Amino acid sequence: MASGQLSRAGALSCSGCRHACHVMLYCDTKTQLFGRIPIRHIILMQMRFDGLLGFPGGYVNPSEETLEAGLSRELLEELGVALPISAEDHVDCCHAPASSSSSTSRLITHFYVKKMEEEQIKEVEKEAASTATDHGQEVLGMVRVPLYNTKNGGGLAPFLSHSFIGNARSQLVDSLLRLDMFAPEELHKALAHSLKIHTHTAEDLQAALTRTEAKRNWF
Repeated sequence: MASGQLSRAGALSCSGCRHACHVMLYCDTKTQLFGRIPIRHIILMQMRFDGLLGFPGGYVNPSEETLEAGLSRELLEELGVALPISAEDHVDCCHAPASSSSSTSRLITHFYVKKMEEEQIKEVEKEAASTATDHGQEVLGMVRVPLYNTKNGGGLAPFLSHSFIGNARSQLVDSLLRLDMFAPEELHKALAHSLKIHTHTAEDLQAALTRTEAKRNWF
């Protein structure tokens, strides 16, 4: 077991801990970007109310419901679809980074991965935007992970440079490797380029901060 990870039984026996369950929904696809770049897989994530990227899901209370029942309830609210989640879909659980919660209670995150058919994924996207009660509020929209690297550095690298909630970025990267969705050397290349984008973004933000500071001093 990797450092920081917990067994399911160990996680559920944690006294005073809160629990959150999230799932990576994905499917295989034969579609191509611009008719020439294989997309290969579709992975759904979401833009959250706090401006961070994450996987669908939320808080559950193991004393009142199973982890899977709680996750299915959260998915119905966020996606507008009642998706059955089983214990077999459970991948791992671990203590969340301290920055993931403002509460003094320790938070344990449970991560699931569920493979679906492409038409089912499309239906989830449709319902999430049209019938989900959380759409436009807690969830600002569903997004697909760009699982390719373009010649000019586009695709997965810029996506990974965005801000993610908690350990969602690590969960995504680990899943890409575990499910052989992305070649390790290509993923390494994307991550390296993502770090360069981070540096440029920091410089751009500093310049924007300087401009707004100057304008603020005018008043």
